[in-house]
Amino acid sequence: MRNPLADQVVALKPSGIRKFFDIVSEMENAISLGVGEPDFETPWFIRDEGIYSLERGRTFYTSNAGLKELKIEICNYLKRRMNLEYHYNNEVLVTVGGSEAIDIGLRAMINPGEEVLIPQPSYVSYEPCAILAGAKPVIIELKHENQFRLTAQELEDAITEKTKVLILPFPNNPTGAIMERKDLEAIAEVIKKHDIFVISDEIYSELSYNGNHVSIANIEGMKERTVLINGFSKAYAMTGWRLGYACGPKAIIEQMIKIHQFAIMCAPTTSQYAAVEALKNGDEEVAKMRDAYNQRRRYLIHAFQEMGLECFEPFGAFYIFPCIKEFGMTSDEFATRFLEEEEVAVVPGTAFGDCGEGFLRISYAYSLENLKIAIGRLERFITKLREEQKG
Repeated sequence: MRNPLADQVVALKPSGIRKFFDIVSEMENAISLGVGEPDFETPWFIRDEGIYSLERGRTFYTSNAGLKELKIEICNYLKRRMNLEYHYNNEVLVTVGGSEAIDIGLRAMINPGEEVLIPQPSYVSYEPCAILAGAKPVIIELKHENQFRLTAQELEDAITEKTKVLILPFPNNPTGAIMERKDLEAIAEVIKKHDIFVISDEIYSELSYNGNHVSIANIEGMKERTVLINGFSKAYAMTGWRLGYACGPKAIIEQMIKIHQFAIMCAPTTSQYAAVEALKNGDEEVAKMRDAYNQRRRYLIHAFQEMGLECFEPFGAFYIFPCIKEFGMTSDEFATRFLEEEEVAVVPGTAFGDCGEGFLRISYAYSLENLKIAIGRLERFITKLREEQKG
């Protein structure tokens, strides 16, 4: 029988995150600091709106691009929070999470063989989605000494005549790095100079601890060459509702809708009604959750300083990216031993690109109580490793 599988799919590496959590699920006393999922429940008033939509029998398809009411509220939100103006009718698409938006955005923009620039460490889906879109992924290795920000020179050095799209993953998963306005202005000049486009994944935009998030679409001359991607999973604790959106130039959004209508039809109707309520009345709840994450973030920074573990200060998302190079083992080896000996799961930095070697991703989307227990175990573990090095 002939091989039923597609070669490029078989060649894709599975996510480097999963193996640790398959083990954790079978360990009774294990603490997981690895999953990028808020520990908060979706605020009640948002859930209530979802329930109400079901009680009203709103179980139909919406239009392919999404509910008009939701698209209008997305535009209102972006104007209110980022001073960005989009037209709901032809510049907004509601998707099944931000991940679908990344996938169909690349498929709508890429011709076979064109290059997509992917700064790493970054979210695990970018590179596979680029490959499945027929692109050649080109990795830009972000550096610890630059706080894992993308510099104009790094971008300039990676561009070739085949470069079409830059993926901009800030605030960043896994590092917590952000790009400030001055950083974005510098890379915007390079982008315009070489006439390339941007897919800006801003799913963590509300989780910014150093002032309000700035979108690259807000930089002069960039809105017309940027697809902005965002969603409800992180800021509103709505991961299971599977809802995101893309905003951008009409010509690109139209083609994304075409792919979306054939592959998906529309995003979940119940989720869309709940999201209208989230955008209208959710700012206060988002602020409360952000404050809680910030408290945990500051606790971890202090704890790492106390135990002498090198780590730059992250200003976005809910991850911290400590350096473990001093222990002379790979990130995978460290994470495996830590799990086996102290029953705490973290993610090796290499799950997010080869340049993540020597680092760990620790999520603080967990209670402060659990974080304190886990950090106590980490301190005990690295004390033991340092004693082994001496001995």
